[in-house]
Amino acid sequence: MTMKAVLAGTVIAEADESELISIEGNWYFPLSSVKDGVLVDSPTPYTCPWKGEAQYHSAIVGGETHADAAWGYPNPYPTAFERLGKDISGHIAFDPRQVEVGP
Repeated sequence: MTMKAVLAGTVIAEADESELISIEGNWYFPLSSVKDGVLVDSPTPYTCPWKGEAQYHSAIVGGETHADAAWGYPNPYPTAFERLGKDISGHIAFDPRQVEVGP
């Protein structure tokens, strides 16, 4: 099944569900599935006790910037590998308050 991330009526990421990783109720999409030019780094700080330091991203859609619409863990802690059995460094999740994720 194909999963999509939709922001302001625009598909910003699309991938097969088998490529996604589900963590704590969020779907993490492969970075390669995100449309080019949508994400820009945000300075918002956050560190998860077991996943590590997050990199937030704002999303630009239709000329509008949606602050902190996505995040990922480019250098996850070893505990993330231990807990998930997967490398999440190449994946990104979307803020469910801003981005609709589903089939």
